[in-house]
Amino acid sequence: MLRAASSRLLTPAFRSLRPISTTCPTLIKVRSSSKPQPQPSPAERPPQVPQDIKAPAEPFEPIVNQPAGAGTPQSTVVPPSTEIPLDFTAASDVPLTPPEPTTSTVTTTQTSTQDDIDINAKPDFSQLPSLDIDPEASLPEPQPEEGEKKRTGAGKKEYVSSMEKSRRMWIRAGYGALIVGGLGAVYTVGGQKQGEAANSEGPIANFKNNMSELFDYFNKPAFKTLLPDPLPPPHQRPYTLVIDLEGLLVHSSWDRQNGWKTAKRPGVDYFLGYLSQFYEIVLFTSQPLYTAAPVAEKLDPYQAYLPYRLFRESTRYVKGKVVKDLSYLNRDLSKVILLDTNAEHAGLQPDNSIIINPWDGKPRDKGLVEMIPFLESIGIFNPADVRPILKAYEGKDIPIEYAKKEAEAKKRAIEDWERTHPTAVAGAGSGFLSSMFGSVAAPGSTRPNQPMTYLEQKRAQAQKIYQEEQKYWAEHADEFKKLIEEDKQRQLAEMKGSLLGYLSGGPKPEGSTGAVPQ
Repeated sequence: MLRAASSRLLTPAFRSLRPISTTCPTLIKVRSSSKPQPQPSPAERPPQVPQDIKAPAEPFEPIVNQPAGAGTPQSTVVPPSTEIPLDFTAASDVPLTPPEPTTSTVTTTQTSTQDDIDINAKPDFSQLPSLDIDPEASLPEPQPEEGEKKRTGAGKKEYVSSMEKSRRMWIRAGYGALIVGGLGAVYTVGGQKQGEAANSEGPIANFKNNMSELFDYFNKPAFKTLLPDPLPPPHQRPYTLVIDLEGLLVHSSWDRQNGWKTAKRPGVDYFLGYLSQFYEIVLFTSQPLYTAAPVAEKLDPYQAYLPYRLFRESTRYVKGKVVKDLSYLNRDLSKVILLDTNAEHAGLQPDNSIIINPWDGKPRDKGLVEMIPFLESIGIFNPADVRPILKAYEGKDIPIEYAKKEAEAKKRAIEDWERTHPTAVAGAGSGFLSSMFGSVAAPGSTRPNQPMTYLEQKRAQAQKIYQEEQKYWAEHADEFKKLIEEDKQRQLAEMKGSLLGYLSGGPKPEGSTGAVPQ
């Protein structure tokens, strides 16, 4: 086909010249190149003919004259690398019109290949050159020759300048000095003890204690002492009673209709007012300030019974649990009692604690009032250390056990009095008639009455003092409310006169002209 096309193009140009030789192909000299031609690149290589295109007819082959006795003409396949010199001497013998294709037995490699191709088969595009460029593709690594060790690159080291080496060295030295200085500070400064007590434990024990205190810094209260120093006598109460809020004094509940509701436990006013004669009552709750402070304000608006109030910020975390550490109260632990509903809160001082069941909100509860006789007896008898007494009642129902002991003590007191004071005086009658109509004693002689015990006498005095205090608070309630309101207004004015009040737009304090500086 290429030959026919070239002959058509060249025939008009060389018609006046010598015609192309039409001699026998066997007499044509084919000059082949000794050097192989370079193969075209995939981009320059023409694409293959898709298989779904119908195969064309047999390529056009011109009929050449053959000498006598040449026999059947043979087709000569010219490889693409050979050059066929054109002989223009026989150009006049080239026919002007291409002959009709004839069926011959001449077959070429290309026609034989096309005859074997299935026309209906799908083309194979895998053999087509691809123009896609993979940026991540890389040339294959050269394989090491036999006997040569394969380099893994493990021994490669990045280039580091001398300035970078010096900088890294100084950084390492700084970190080392910081660590050594910190350990030295922990050993010498943290948790210092006075005198020989620090040296008696040894350096290792001292270092461990200081290290534990350092890591326990964030688990401790914000202040080393949660309460101020005790008042001078007789204003200071001899004992300190630490009580909880939720479950002991009040009960909080929530529903969809009313939201949060807080109920006051039956007898809580009498409990606080009566025991405040014997104890310095401290409210210590695990609830945060913003939820517990309004409730405490409702229980004691005049701060007459709850002068000190501690909240969640004053507790500690020990092994993931909230603990009330009584050692931070600035009080003698031999005279401190913790009344709580959760045993975990007394994990550090269990000998100072009384754990009772929490109140579930029932209206006829008497659990709080039943604890008053036991607690008032400690304040009346004034023991030197309350911890042995609390240890004796550990694991028992304190109101019932104490009622039994008080009844036994009352019985012994009556027996002793009857033994020292006979029922009949000389000349006096006894028995049923004397009890009904009185004893018939001698003129001028009277039968003494049975006296009260020491506990009963002190209890009667405390009851009388409680009634007088309640009467006084009721009579002067308006005055106290007025004083409290005035104090709030004064504090609010001081706050508004400060920087916080200036930023919030509050009124300026008296005496300020309010002129804006130029």
